[in-house]
Amino acid sequence: MTIKRRIIADLVSHLNKPEITLLIGPRQVGKTTLLRSLQDHLRRSGQPTLFLSLDHEPDRKFFTSQLALINCLQSEFGSRPGTAFIDEIQMKENAGIFLKGIYDQNLPYKLVVSGSGSLELKEKIHESLMGRKRIFTLYPLSFPEFVDLRTEYRYSDRLPEYFSIQTDYLRQYLQEYLNFGGYPKVVLQPTLAEKRQTLSEIYTSFLEKDLSYLLGIKKTAHAGHLVRLIASQIGQPVVYSELSSTIGLDLKTLRNYLWYLEKIFVLAPTDPFFKNIRKEITKSPLYYFLDLGLRNFARDILGQAHLDSQAGLLFQNFIHNHLLPLTELSPTHVRFWRTTDGAEVDFVLERGPTPLPIEVKYQDLKKPVVPRSLKSFIRKYHPPTAYIINLSLDHQVQVDTTKVVFLPYFHLDRLSDVRINL
Repeated sequence: MTIKRRIIADLVSHLNKPEITLLIGPRQVGKTTLLRSLQDHLRRSGQPTLFLSLDHEPDRKFFTSQLALINCLQSEFGSRPGTAFIDEIQMKENAGIFLKGIYDQNLPYKLVVSGSGSLELKEKIHESLMGRKRIFTLYPLSFPEFVDLRTEYRYSDRLPEYFSIQTDYLRQYLQEYLNFGGYPKVVLQPTLAEKRQTLSEIYTSFLEKDLSYLLGIKKTAHAGHLVRLIASQIGQPVVYSELSSTIGLDLKTLRNYLWYLEKIFVLAPTDPFFKNIRKEITKSPLYYFLDLGLRNFARDILGQAHLDSQAGLLFQNFIHNHLLPLTELSPTHVRFWRTTDGAEVDFVLERGPTPLPIEVKYQDLKKPVVPRSLKSFIRKYHPPTAYIINLSLDHQVQVDTTKVVFLPYFHLDRLSDVRINL
């Protein structure tokens, strides 16, 4: 079955823009499939297209120089407008400068480019193509995309209504998603053994291909140990000195490893929110995994994660992964709040002078009780709205001038308003 990705509407709308459409994301997340879908969309409307991949040896000769690629495009399209899809661009050295030279020729060709999230894409391409591209990030399947697939797209036009009615089925889907995550190939595997094997391949590709290449190392044992340690403490501040001592890496190398794990879309750091530096903890970030299945594989609890003592933190990671794309096109950052007095709020969307606190409870709440820490944040910062995301309670209460919304996880679509109001 073809997996429908919600990002495709944004990509289709950008096909008419002159800037380069740059699709990035981790390995095995479906970028090539998405490019093929875009190509089919254009072909159905009679528009000429060309698909090239640096992973396909016969195509590599077109990337030996800018002139070689231009000659290829002119041979295919002539003077007509056309769209060239270029896959796996991270395999081209100095890809940003290479694409800049093509774009600056003002040719009548649209470039749609994809590649795995490496430094070449996240850093150098960004700098080289300033003002010449728009970046789109493709993540593993979101929970709504996952449920849409599981229900064979019968409820695509009314998914929120389905969520509200079929709560029992939805809880089963939640447990499956919390266990295995959203990598398309993993989701489509029918058995636990096959899911485990697929995640093993993805995990190995991150460590042995991406990380070893970027760090210039042959042995990735330290990196694997680091990933397993972070997997055991998601949603908790890291203490670099403890990690350094446990793994046997110096602090500089440790931070380097973590930075690269972020750039290849394995980990996402979350920094603290603070106004009063003296009273609030400001140094240690939290780390979350961009895919829950990968995290559970690293901890060796695949298929049993929802029963683990850290299931609440896993659910917190689930909410983090929902929030992250909502803030991509804005200056907003996902933070957390903790004080030396022990008060904490799981997430704070930092958006100028008006923070938005979000507390996460992996519970079937029966009564709308606002936690003491959240009350403390509200009375300190006076946000107009605060959220408590939980398993079932849908309610609103008032704390001083703040509206506190108890929001079930299956109504996370309401948080789409966050993107609009940032």
